[in-house]
Amino acid sequence: MPLSDKQIRHLRSLAHHLKPVVRVGQYGIRDSVLTELSGALDAHELIKVKIVADKAERVALIERLTEASGAQLIQHIGQMAVLFRRNEKKPKIALPSR
Repeated sequence: MPLSDKQIRHLRSLAHHLKPVVRVGQYGIRDSVLTELSGALDAHELIKVKIVADKAERVALIERLTEASGAQLIQHIGQMAVLFRRNEKKPKIALPSR
């Protein structure tokens, strides 16, 4: 389900105060990182991910994370990426109507 601009702005404002929950370091994306990412998205729906890599590699890593987790990229600034995936069983975040 694609999000509208209004919904993305709302999620960005909610993510502003969040601290990174998942970190991708020098070893890149491993199964343990994907497991942690999936668990964090199930628990919180909206998370920040800190990616320590150069710019070109960060973009590729973010694409891999979103594809592997089924999450949507909300915002990417520097080493921080904000990801959102709706928890279908127990939604936590109320999105504004389109």
